[in-house]
Amino acid sequence: MGQDKWGREYDERPWGAYTVLDDDAADHKVKRIVVEPGKRLSYQRHSQRSEHWFIVSGTATVTLNEVDYEIGPGQSIEVPVGTNHRCANYGSEQVVFIEVQYGTYFGEDDIVRLDDDYGRADA
Repeated sequence: MGQDKWGREYDERPWGAYTVLDDDAADHKVKRIVVEPGKRLSYQRHSQRSEHWFIVSGTATVTLNEVDYEIGPGQSIEVPVGTNHRCANYGSEQVVFIEVQYGTYFGEDDIVRLDDDYGRADA
């Protein structure tokens, strides 16, 4: 984990990268997430936060509790607390989305990985 050129928290992951845009308030956190073509996040859930994803570019395949939704630029989807979820990029361009987390805790340790392409599954 490091910082981008503006001093914001930035981290590269096997599927792409994220930048924390806002982490000042106690009740929400905002990230910019980039998913590279052919990659996907782990299938996961959170016990202390919900997420709202707004697609900026690319076409995302979002899985919520085993149901797939294809969403593109200008569209958004809600990920309620406790929902199994994943974002996949099956296209040829990056998927970029803004994630607004809201709830009581936003640490990366509130991730239970159910399935992961990169050997990080917990269950």
